[in-house]
Amino acid sequence: MKIKFCGAAKMVTGSCHLIEYANKKLLVDCGMRQGQDTKTELGEDSFPFDAASVDAVLLTHAHIDHSGLLPLLVKKGFSGDIITTEATSQLCTIMLPDSANIQEYDAQLENKKRQRAGKKLIEPLYTMQDVNNTLKLIKGVKYDETVKLSDEVTVRFKDAGHLLGSASVEIWITEDGATKTLAFSGDIGRAERPIICDPKFIEQADYVIMESTYGDRNHEAGTNDEKEAQLASVLRSAIARGGNIVIPSFAIGRTQELLYYIKRFIANNTVKGLEKIPVYVDSPLGIEATRVYERSADGYYDEEAMELRREGSPFDFETVNFTRTADESKLINVTPGQKIIIASSGMCDAGRIRHHLKHNLYQKNATVIFAGYQAVGTLGRLLVDGAEKVKLFGEEIRVNAVIEHLSVFSGHAGRNELVDWVSAITPKPDRVFLVHGEEEALDMLAEAIRSLGYNVTVPNLLDEVVLTDGRKDGEPEAPSVQAPAADVESVEELTHEYKLVEQMERILKLAEEMSFKKSPDVSLKLDIMENDLAAFADKWEKMFE
Repeated sequence: MKIKFCGAAKMVTGSCHLIEYANKKLLVDCGMRQGQDTKTELGEDSFPFDAASVDAVLLTHAHIDHSGLLPLLVKKGFSGDIITTEATSQLCTIMLPDSANIQEYDAQLENKKRQRAGKKLIEPLYTMQDVNNTLKLIKGVKYDETVKLSDEVTVRFKDAGHLLGSASVEIWITEDGATKTLAFSGDIGRAERPIICDPKFIEQADYVIMESTYGDRNHEAGTNDEKEAQLASVLRSAIARGGNIVIPSFAIGRTQELLYYIKRFIANNTVKGLEKIPVYVDSPLGIEATRVYERSADGYYDEEAMELRREGSPFDFETVNFTRTADESKLINVTPGQKIIIASSGMCDAGRIRHHLKHNLYQKNATVIFAGYQAVGTLGRLLVDGAEKVKLFGEEIRVNAVIEHLSVFSGHAGRNELVDWVSAITPKPDRVFLVHGEEEALDMLAEAIRSLGYNVTVPNLLDEVVLTDGRKDGEPEAPSVQAPAADVESVEELTHEYKLVEQMERILKLAEEMSFKKSPDVSLKLDIMENDLAAFADKWEKMFE
């Protein structure tokens, strides 16, 4: 048995790890490379293995740096099963099409330039058809459900507390009569985060592959109350300045957290004046993700979020506005008055956030709030590191706005939390591999874990390691473990209960009830409903083409 590190090795993005055993191949994650991580020998669009030879993929969560190259994998010949949690499978139905739209749009723009210059045209990294082919292969499981993939492999997904549906993955692999356990941490979240449950520990593993994003530091605040207090303080100062409050936000996870907190602040009168300020969620993907969050509560929300959900959506309040179209987005910056703008992408490398930064960075009374990690090489990192000028759409923009960075909102565990996570695995694993981190973070976390007596390796990109048990000469061989009994005996048993007809009947009933009420307000709402349903039908007709 051996493992090859095909991404996120001494870098943060592009998670991709290939396990080879008994003449078979299992891939854990297939993430997109971002920022300076695209400048390796793999570039943006290649794999160091034959995609068609991979038997199955295990996906830890929906973030693009873990899932974003799945359509490319399928485009290059992969046709096996993609196993993940049910919530992650739902999020992939919005994230991967969004990514395909970006790939097609970027290729279209580039080809216009190439055509004028007489150069060879390029293909998009992948297309919507590749995404449709990918989504057909995804099968969802529940947390803690043990699934038998084959005679040699059993897997289990445990809540990683990083994102709705995020998971650490336990893999039991039998080869030559001996069974070993591999534990992939995925992205480990933090305790006391809003909405989702705390990370769950893994009890036993022979080999651990663990993320290290914040391996070089601990977060300033730990409890939910401390996080709320820091955000409330920043919002009070920003409101007092009088300018717009721009929040670059990941469409999935961070956007929902921010809406959750703002709703609580308004309900509890925590931030004076907040209730009068319109909040714009200017991210079509963020809006769709919010709807996924709303309907995926069972099995994923913590008790506090479940309690709030009983009173309605945890993310909806009187002053929130969801802007879907480009025209609606443009109106935000010409509408007078102070406003809060939550837009993607979270690291400012793409998306509508760049337009909002162009309109607000030069203004001294504006505030830009970064609520999470900013990778090296991104516009977000430049701003957090104190850049005085940045270039947007070919124009140099002076940074006069106040830049705030709330690292406490990171969805990643800090160094001590990472050490606690690996320390919960008993007995000590034979080997711990650290990935998904910048070199300083990797080195500092490795030192901290080695000091506790662990055998730690920080692999390079494309390193291939034979998984021996790390015994010294003369030491007895580690005993083989026993894979747990399977709750699901084969992948073919994984099905999803579709309730499309039930949901359509709800819409039909509502429309019939409302049509009898004659008022301008009802007429307007029915017009909006009609437009939303038309857009919905257009979208899914395209998806099923």
